[in-house]
Amino acid sequence: MLSLQYIRENVDRVKRDVLLRNTTAPIDRILQLDEDRREILQQVEGLRAKRNTVSKAIGASKDSADREIRIAEMRLVGDEIDRLDGRLKKIETELQEKLYEVPNILDPNVPKGPDETSNKVIEVVGELPHFSFAPRPHWELGEIVGGLDIERGAKMSGSRFYTLRGPLAKLQRALIQFMLNEHGRAGFTEAYLPYMLSEASLYAAGQLPKFRDNLYRDAEEDYFFIPTAEVAFVNLYRDEIIPPGQLPMRFVGHTPCFRREKMSAGRDVRGIKRGHQFEKVEMFVYCEPEQSAAELDSLVARARSIPEILGLPYRVIALCSGDIGFNSTKTFDLEIWAPGQGEWLEVSSASNCLEFQARRANIRYRSAVDEPTKYPHMLNASGLALPRTVIAVMENYQREDGSIEIPEALRPYMGMDVIPPV
Repeated sequence: MLSLQYIRENVDRVKRDVLLRNTTAPIDRILQLDEDRREILQQVEGLRAKRNTVSKAIGASKDSADREIRIAEMRLVGDEIDRLDGRLKKIETELQEKLYEVPNILDPNVPKGPDETSNKVIEVVGELPHFSFAPRPHWELGEIVGGLDIERGAKMSGSRFYTLRGPLAKLQRALIQFMLNEHGRAGFTEAYLPYMLSEASLYAAGQLPKFRDNLYRDAEEDYFFIPTAEVAFVNLYRDEIIPPGQLPMRFVGHTPCFRREKMSAGRDVRGIKRGHQFEKVEMFVYCEPEQSAAELDSLVARARSIPEILGLPYRVIALCSGDIGFNSTKTFDLEIWAPGQGEWLEVSSASNCLEFQARRANIRYRSAVDEPTKYPHMLNASGLALPRTVIAVMENYQREDGSIEIPEALRPYMGMDVIPPV
């Protein structure tokens, strides 16, 4: 979250960034609550000072009648302090709730625009494939090789569910293992994470209160199923002070992700591009503030390395102010070309969240033993998301008979060169 002091001292910028995001936030209410809070604190401080002064006078007084009068007056002062404390508690509770609703500030270099139509293409890498036949979409290829069954997934769970079997299930597993190995070789520490988290963890990561309707929750145990591994990574050091010499810390993990997809109703209804349950390899970084710009570049480079090794054409997109995530100050998306559908599929978002999540999670660090604590910067990037990477491999490496060639880098994981028709 943004600190109250920052909002107070940068009102114009915070309001401007909220407008650029094409959203709303209760900035005026926060400022009013802050003013009320400081006024009450001043009143309470004055009353407590008065009570201390009078209490000393009562102790020194020899006049019993005078002492009784003063004691009665101090009871009234105590009652007023209690009343003000109660009001202060209510104000501080509402103030905290309102601060949770304020998005991060925007990097000055973020393109301005109301929605995704204003996103900026930074670079296109690789030649789009040319086929001597009409390329098929992944749902047709999945039937030909007998590895994708959307009907049975829907029968078991409903729309936006599917099953993979045989070589396609193995292809997804091979991609996950390949990506974990690639990022691990680059110095990222692999982590196994909980798939269910507490409400406090979701608040710390910036998922609550804004995205409550998009989260799956076990009401009996009050667990939330993770929408992304980023949420778990944020909470690794919640309420802790990271000792000197530990930063930067770079992690990678594979988890399922669970999302209601209410905000995408009616979109991507064909195939398996968008579902309530999917897999993702996630990278996450804790670093000192002066390192975060370089770490974002590094995360983008790591995400780019996967389609480059796999020989998949991709492009890098700078998200505009109206499309950027709530927690992020700057985000780059990675999209891979899917020739069977004739569209670009987002497979990664790399974001710098500055100290926004660290403040919410109360995570601090010391750069030296005798230095005061500071908030680390946090960054995240998909490295990459499934099943869209599976889709990209299927559609880019398809053959005329519907078979699917395996990219060379994945062959050691698959034990085959081609997925044949059934």
